[in-house]
Amino acid sequence: MPVAVPLLPGDYIRKMTEAVYSVSEINNFIKHILEQEPELRNLQVVGEISNFKRYPSGHCYFTLKDAGAVLKCVMFRSKAVNLRFQPQNGDTVVAVGRLAVYERDGVYQLYTDLLLQQGVGDLMQAYEKLKQKLERAGLFAPERKQQLPLHPRTVGIITSPAGAAVRDVITVSRRRNQGIKLLLYPVKVQGEGAAAEIAAAIEFFNRKKLADVLIVGRGGGSIEDLWAFNEEITVKAVAASKIPVVSAVGHETDFTLCDFAADVRAATPSQAAELVVADVEGYKQRVAYLEQRARSLLSALLTQQQRRLDNLVNSWALRDPERLFADQSQRLDTASRRLREALELHLQQDEHKLALAAARLDSLSPLAVLGRGYSVSQKSDYTLVSSVDDLRWGDELLTTVADGMITSVVQQVERR
Repeated sequence: MPVAVPLLPGDYIRKMTEAVYSVSEINNFIKHILEQEPELRNLQVVGEISNFKRYPSGHCYFTLKDAGAVLKCVMFRSKAVNLRFQPQNGDTVVAVGRLAVYERDGVYQLYTDLLLQQGVGDLMQAYEKLKQKLERAGLFAPERKQQLPLHPRTVGIITSPAGAAVRDVITVSRRRNQGIKLLLYPVKVQGEGAAAEIAAAIEFFNRKKLADVLIVGRGGGSIEDLWAFNEEITVKAVAASKIPVVSAVGHETDFTLCDFAADVRAATPSQAAELVVADVEGYKQRVAYLEQRARSLLSALLTQQQRRLDNLVNSWALRDPERLFADQSQRLDTASRRLREALELHLQQDEHKLALAAARLDSLSPLAVLGRGYSVSQKSDYTLVSSVDDLRWGDELLTTVADGMITSVVQQVERR
């Protein structure tokens, strides 16, 4: 069986003169045309709900109608979970979504992303317009966000005194820190004048410097219920606060302009208290754990060091320390003996050389010659007499023999 291949609109136009189309090809062709049209991707359609059904899968199917026509709609579970109200047949709503063809049935329908009750569409337009204005003014800039204090002593609460939000904040705060000081500034959180009261409360806390951090919020509700937190006066007061502000408006799926201007956004008032108030009991448990951990580590360290000390005490190095130097002592003795022997040998050789030199010197000494019976004659001026020509009659003559000196006068000189 041939498989239908999607063609471009121009291809379809050319082919229409050449062949017969299948139903699938026609539906696919219409689907392609609708998907290529930008204006059909984000439609806002107002009408009355009829035949509304929510299936176990979570998907919602319904029809929008007016006096002259009907439009089939589908809202898949991923979008339907964000519905802020329970749609009923007869409700006039604004459906936001894209128009496309469901090929199997050959019908076009609105794939709905957002469903708003009548009048909410105008609020959403006002919301987006103000959001863009304040964003351009820098009120939502990340660099102007303040850090929350780690251990605040006083928490200012700006909310309705009769709502569940204040009870949730008080309950969570007391559970986390019995000594925390909570100051409530009661205000209206919806209706006429609510925005002005909230802004005045924020200004009051800043002027009097009464708190370390502020929680501004209320419980969940429709966009109309939360509108006081989308008004310009409220948002500017939050952004201008010198005291860090936590915005806790509505449930997790509810975002207000105050959430963007606040230093921190909490999904619920209870979560705001969790973020703001330090968990003293948790700190105590943490300190106790760290103390026990330190004791265990110290005990293990002491045990290890004691074992090392015992090993050292029982080691042969301490019991017989001489063994540490036995080899070195032996090497020292050997070196000393060799040095001594070398010195003795060297001295003996020197003494022998000295004796030989002394003997040679002694053999050349005049005293040795005199000892053999010879003598040396000198004139009175101690000039050696080496010839008879050196003397005259009457000269004084000094004659040195082995054991002394003889003085005489020349009586006669004879040449041999």
